[in-house]
Amino acid sequence: MTQTGKKFLEEFDLEEDLGRGAFSIVRRCVHKSTNKSYAAKIVKVSKMSDRDLMKLDREARICRLLKHENIVQLFEVFKEIDYQYLVFELITGGELFEEIVARESYSEFDASHIIQQVLESIDYCHKNNIIHRDVKPENLLLAKKEPNSAVKLADFGLAVECLGDELSWFGFAGTPGYLSPELIREEKYGKKVDVWSCGIVLYILMVGYIPFWHDDAHKLYAQIIEKPLEFPSPEWDTVSPEAKTLIASMLEKDPFKRCSARQALDSPWIQNRSTVARRLNRQDTMLVLKKFNARRKLKGAILSTILTNKFARTALLVDRIDGKPDEIPEKPKAQEVKKDAVIHKLASQVMIPEEIIQITDQFLHSCLKLDFEKLEQQCDPDMTMFDYTIAGTSMNGLNLIKFACEHSSKRNALISMLSPNVTFCGPDGALITYVRLTEYETESNTQMSQSEETILWKRIEGKWKLVHMHRSKNCCPSGSKPFLL
Repeated sequence: MTQTGKKFLEEFDLEEDLGRGAFSIVRRCVHKSTNKSYAAKIVKVSKMSDRDLMKLDREARICRLLKHENIVQLFEVFKEIDYQYLVFELITGGELFEEIVARESYSEFDASHIIQQVLESIDYCHKNNIIHRDVKPENLLLAKKEPNSAVKLADFGLAVECLGDELSWFGFAGTPGYLSPELIREEKYGKKVDVWSCGIVLYILMVGYIPFWHDDAHKLYAQIIEKPLEFPSPEWDTVSPEAKTLIASMLEKDPFKRCSARQALDSPWIQNRSTVARRLNRQDTMLVLKKFNARRKLKGAILSTILTNKFARTALLVDRIDGKPDEIPEKPKAQEVKKDAVIHKLASQVMIPEEIIQITDQFLHSCLKLDFEKLEQQCDPDMTMFDYTIAGTSMNGLNLIKFACEHSSKRNALISMLSPNVTFCGPDGALITYVRLTEYETESNTQMSQSEETILWKRIEGKWKLVHMHRSKNCCPSGSKPFLL
């Protein structure tokens, strides 16, 4: 229910932070009368646009409607002048995918039980004419930190209301790797986009990696539309035929041929799990899934802490897209535009990766040459840097770069940037990860050191500026100075 009379702080005590976003913070709260704990999403509405306020109201309206054991429940909403408080049930089990890799064993049987709960939540949404539009690992949580805890579907920020099975253009929204072909083609779509996303999740649950992926958005969208679904050897050899059949039906590119959530739940692999789903321990899947989680966490941590704090109000993050779902055109665009043109249009916000690689290379050479004049041009004055070899904390300011340069033992070194990987965060942000190989002379011989590094670039007044640098691993040989630059 929505509380308009009483104030939130009259009813609840606020406790520790649980998470932060561009406009909101989530904190544990305790109900004064019952002493029961909840999670309060506190949204600062005074600086939100009318469109964002409409989206917030829609999210609250949808969450109040949905009451299911596999959906994070909203209990109360408090609307006040500057803030809006959404009181959700407190989820303490963490992310599902993190719990899986911590298990001693994990099998196809377990995956069947997991996806059944996800599909139950989606089927319930669809029965209530709600399309979630953002089913992905980050939004699958566990109710408690205990065995066999219920899987909970979270985050209805992109969810929309629909009219039964009628198709409409609700806008371009979701997470790139989980987008369905019809959404990418900008066709009218419906509930089946959620089934596609669930199919992607199930594919990852089986082998630990995503079926369609490329760091370039244009190529990623082309893969999703054109590339046939594959079950490569050897990792898929031990998966039952029934599991592959279900995944194929969920990842059918034609939405009219794709199964519904209810049909997926009725599949033999779920209904006859005890006799069909294999119980072989999928140790390799757990190992690959650990790497998958690590990549998600590194990207998510940097984007959420740096982009949110510095420019989340202007940047369109590439890991979550929301393209005006309330503005529905009279005609679907896909029937008027060629497929290649659609893909090009959707990827138009992505800049050229080579440009980011080039400016990163220039920055590294400026550090080696102690060219502080260029460093001042390349770095934002309020930049932050994390290197666990230097105090193990995050530090601010350009002076830190100067300090690291002046104390480096590798001033006359040769550097190589290996495996650069560029991800764009809207039109004005770019994230590059790479392995830096440094070759330098000592009194006795030539030595090499290697580090895994991440740089976040932000376009400010038309020029790229370094706003954050992160060293995630240091491989310096013993005896060498561990400074970053």
